[in-house]
Amino acid sequence: MGATASRGRWRFWPAAMVLAMIAFLEPRAALAQETAPDKLPRFASLRSDEVNLRVGPGETYPIEWVLKRKEMPIEIVEEYQNWLRIEDWQGDKGWVLGRMVSDRRAVVVAGAVRDLHHDPDPASPVVARAEAGVIAKLLQLKGGWCRIEAGGYRGWVRRDEVWGVFPQETLE
Repeated sequence: MGATASRGRWRFWPAAMVLAMIAFLEPRAALAQETAPDKLPRFASLRSDEVNLRVGPGETYPIEWVLKRKEMPIEIVEEYQNWLRIEDWQGDKGWVLGRMVSDRRAVVVAGAVRDLHHDPDPASPVVARAEAGVIAKLLQLKGGWCRIEAGGYRGWVRRDEVWGVFPQETLE
């Protein structure tokens, strides 16, 4: 009897695999048609202190990570219905519900402690220092510089010292 019951279970396995593959591939096919290439990729930030990062665009997909930094900058790389595929500053990628994302811009200080200058000039006075990993509001872009605010301090850092802006981007 044990052998018969075992064979019965395996009979349905290929059909289940085909259905799982269709469920995974179907949103991807529709995604290519709905994505607006002129708006992607773009930067934004998280709206909440707790955002589920899922492996696919829907609540039935498993949660891979829970992002816990409100206003953390993210890069939106794809869209499907009300879901956004994002990448964070550490390279983690996944899908989040669109309402969990804000258009407010932020950056993460990258690499090392960075000087915040009074003006967009390396010779201008240093008004503060920001440690790597600090999240700051993005206020302005000027040439190769970003004006940011963190911990009540405002100042200018070079674009290549933060994550969350494109090299030739302008801020409107």
